[in-house]
Amino acid sequence: MHVLGISCHYHDAAAALLRDGVLVAAAQEERFSRKKHDAAFPLRAIEFCLQQAGLEAADLDYVVFYEKPFAKGERLMTTIVATFPRSLRLFREGIHVWLKEKIWIKALIQKHLGTPPDRILFVDHHVSHAASAFFASPFEDAAVLTVDGVGEWTTATCGRGTGDWGQGGTNRLELSQELRFPHSLGLLYSVFTAFLGFEVNEGEYKVMGMAPFGQPRYVEQIRSIMELREDGSLWLDPAYMRFHDTERAFTRRFEAVFGAPRNPKARFVTAATSLYDDPNPPTTEELRRNQYYADLAASIQQVTEDVMIAMARHVHRQTGLTKLCLAGGVALNCVANYKVLRATPFEEIYVQPAAGDAGGALGAALYAYHVLLGRPRRFVMDHAAWGKAYGEGAIADALRDGRWSFSRLDDDERALDQAVDALQRGEVVGWYHGRFEWGPRALGHRSILADPRREDMKDIVNIKIKFREPFRPFAPSVLAEKAAQCFDLGDAAKHYPTRFMLYVAPVTTERAPAITHADGSSRPQAVHREFNPRYHRLIEKFAEATGVPLVLNTSFNLKGDPIVSTPADALDTFARSGMDLLLLENFVVRKSR
Repeated sequence: MHVLGISCHYHDAAAALLRDGVLVAAAQEERFSRKKHDAAFPLRAIEFCLQQAGLEAADLDYVVFYEKPFAKGERLMTTIVATFPRSLRLFREGIHVWLKEKIWIKALIQKHLGTPPDRILFVDHHVSHAASAFFASPFEDAAVLTVDGVGEWTTATCGRGTGDWGQGGTNRLELSQELRFPHSLGLLYSVFTAFLGFEVNEGEYKVMGMAPFGQPRYVEQIRSIMELREDGSLWLDPAYMRFHDTERAFTRRFEAVFGAPRNPKARFVTAATSLYDDPNPPTTEELRRNQYYADLAASIQQVTEDVMIAMARHVHRQTGLTKLCLAGGVALNCVANYKVLRATPFEEIYVQPAAGDAGGALGAALYAYHVLLGRPRRFVMDHAAWGKAYGEGAIADALRDGRWSFSRLDDDERALDQAVDALQRGEVVGWYHGRFEWGPRALGHRSILADPRREDMKDIVNIKIKFREPFRPFAPSVLAEKAAQCFDLGDAAKHYPTRFMLYVAPVTTERAPAITHADGSSRPQAVHREFNPRYHRLIEKFAEATGVPLVLNTSFNLKGDPIVSTPADALDTFARSGMDLLLLENFVVRKSR
């Protein structure tokens, strides 16, 4: 049986395909369209999934959409009527999208795929989130917590999942409690993202990266515009936030409490951030102003962690279980994930790598297969390489088309030696191997690598390679068997979130300053030999040469671009950046000096 899941028309459109309950392929539309966070109907991603499975659209048994459009339309209309005329922009933009696209999603699916109407299913947004975590996890019984901005009406849910791999097993996903719009942890974080000068649904990572440069001095001020109850539910004061405004979600009363918003075009520099080669020293006023924004970022991060911990403790009291599945966009807050693990009775957490809206495509398919159709479980997502691979022929064609000089090495070890030698010389290496990753993290298939021992690599890669803000941190890829020796993870070194860069933990080695953030933490990826032997061997060889069992790893893209997909994407990014060496499988490309 083949079940296709689809998410689209908000942000991060994606498709995921199951064959008899086992994932065959999953990808976000942006990887093919080259439009970051592409929300359009994911035709290219669907085409890839079908090709990967060797199918035609007519071979699909079911197509499942990740939310219920009419319920979402009800929320939009209710919000517009309640806040009119201030909601005029939402009426023009939100209802336009809903009427043009989401309300006709069944017709779109029929038009593009030819699926009969009775084979098109719809799953609630947060049920899709929950299923994407629980049914991809190894757990037979687990508590479930989903937290994001908003689905149809829901902003968070909690409950439990039950299901085994036996033929007669019954799979259940029971979300017993929910939090409803406009009271939303995800939306609260997004308001502060916008206030701090970053783009919503894109800049939340920047707020998380800015937070360690500050102190949580303004937690009580944030608490003054909300109410947090013991069970983690929260109430947001509507006098301070206006979610119907698609351009400015904070009010004048918000500014009366928190001051003027940060200028998005201003540089962020504090006494602890690097200027690198910027010849203009910061003024006293600039340092004071930016320290305030850093403290505010630290404060909203602290509040987010407090809410997540309260929610997790509540669902533990409700279920008594020791395993927790997290999903929704807030589950990508890897700092909060680690704090939840450390501050609650849960012994193990599972988060799949595309925990945000893209993952809804996977969850919709898994829920339909296991619950609606009653089929047994057969799948655990233990790696993230579910995208498209490009063979040697495609790589050679792209090199010739671009008139690149290159060499091809028949021996894997020689190719890896070249990469390790380059890293030791302080060069930055583009790494391209196998199928691209599912989700927003580069996990050793489309990565940019550098020597973690050199502190200046933070600035070199941020400014000269990625063209992004110098305060942004970098993550390491570490040999799984050495992870607990380099980071304060303990048993969590073996947890699935560590495979997907979804925990942030204190660094315990002094030999990797380039991946150590301002607060002494980092977001490690534990690389397992069985799931990515080539990448594992690269890090192993680097460890043999240097004694350090990890490398600096960041996503293979430039600021504003999606992570590369094709060999041509990789070559174009390589040409436009300051990278020194590119390894496309065993094809070696070096810039002329």
